[in-house]
Amino acid sequence: MTEASQRKKVIVVGAGWAGLGATYHLAKQGYDVTLLEAGSYPGGLVAGWKTPGGRSIEAGIHGFWYPYRNIFSLTNELKINPFTSWTRSSQYSPAGLEVESPIFQDLPQLPTPLGTFIYTQFKRLPLIDRLSALPLLYAVIDFDNSDAAWRRYDFVTARELFKDFGVSARLYSESFEPMLLVGLFAPGEQCSAAATLGMLYFFILAHQPDFDVVWCRGTVGEKIFRPWIQQIEKLGGRFLISKRVTDLIIDSNNRATGVVCGEEVFDADAVIFAVGVTGMKKIVSSSSSLQTRAEFRNLNNLGAIDVLATRLWFDRKITIPRPSNACFGFDQTTGWTFFDLNALHDEYQHESGTVVEVDFYHANQFIPLEDQEIVSIVQRYLATCIPEFQQAKVIDSSVIRLPQAVTHFAPGSYRYMLPAKTSVKNVFMSGDWIISRHGSWSQEKAYVTGLEAANLVISHLGEGTPAQILSVAADEPHIQLARTVNRTVRQVSKSILPNFWLP
Repeated sequence: MTEASQRKKVIVVGAGWAGLGATYHLAKQGYDVTLLEAGSYPGGLVAGWKTPGGRSIEAGIHGFWYPYRNIFSLTNELKINPFTSWTRSSQYSPAGLEVESPIFQDLPQLPTPLGTFIYTQFKRLPLIDRLSALPLLYAVIDFDNSDAAWRRYDFVTARELFKDFGVSARLYSESFEPMLLVGLFAPGEQCSAAATLGMLYFFILAHQPDFDVVWCRGTVGEKIFRPWIQQIEKLGGRFLISKRVTDLIIDSNNRATGVVCGEEVFDADAVIFAVGVTGMKKIVSSSSSLQTRAEFRNLNNLGAIDVLATRLWFDRKITIPRPSNACFGFDQTTGWTFFDLNALHDEYQHESGTVVEVDFYHANQFIPLEDQEIVSIVQRYLATCIPEFQQAKVIDSSVIRLPQAVTHFAPGSYRYMLPAKTSVKNVFMSGDWIISRHGSWSQEKAYVTGLEAANLVISHLGEGTPAQILSVAADEPHIQLARTVNRTVRQVSKSILPNFWLP
């Protein structure tokens, strides 16, 4: 890059996957990049830190699924090996073990979705209930992640979707709704059908191994973000913590020239926002310049969901059959997961007792409780799944309340979500709630949208090489054919028939 372009300043707001991804690539291109983080440490929801006693904790455990091609490429580039091997998962209800998932890539490859259907080991759910999901495949084919598909399905709830396509009540309550509670973090009547189809397809149905997962061998902050940040700093990127953005300075040419943090102003040739819905709403609430724009005011129509992350240390070793487990049926509107950290984290491999992470999603009713009451509930729930927990003693615990922490993909929310480009010429958006045609979800989507925002900065400022973003693996041939036929039929019928689908 030229000497002039090296002086171009980019301000990135938010130090999670999206913000770090954008900062890293722009620093590699020689831009003067400053990352502003409102918290006291980088990482947002996936960062980790130490208790006063020196124990590692984090705001929940995050899996890394087989389709996370860009994140896996990043860790290879950083020459780090932060992940476990592929792990098997289980699902529990108050009645006991319900489902065990194999490592799908180790089994003979079957056309999607046969592998998921045949190889998943259901302990109680009858075959006739599982077969009731077959008509739902039409919606999976019809939902192709296009803008039209999102608008077609987003006003429908997930519960309505499953009901309309004939999914049995038992399959819904014992399979699909538990997926929603730990995948979209809300019960079916509160989830968009579009988001549901996008999530199910990316993680489970697109290809047989998609549900295969690895875990970080410690906190993500320690194992991934720390070496990543060190590399960014070597490239000249700057990190400033405890910097809460309050406004933008926008000139008469509709360009942001500065980012305001209270009394401080950071000059900018381009700005990338990489914060969650709740954080962005706080910024807009204090920003006179953003409040004048309907796209930002409309963010108040979006919501977020409460999460509760707990970590318990027990006085004895307890045999946990699978390292990662999802649970349903304990509370009607709350899903929860538990993880054997002795098996997953290097730090606890030789611990004399058992260390378990237990995370609750849509945890509204738990947030107001005292820590000890929460710990008692957690132990009781664990003992329902694995009776050995009943006799064990909790010798230490951590309770982290995360109100309004994760995106709520509610019915009708798509129309208020922002694309990467905003009405301000040099202000760009990233994060797992930003509209993207890439097709990824969760951490992978956040990271990808960070790279997409960096590429928009490069295009706008005219210097540097765009990041190479790995696409989601192509649909299998029979899915491609079905989608082509479906689009053709839809286009033909649209030209001769009225639109029978109420948008």
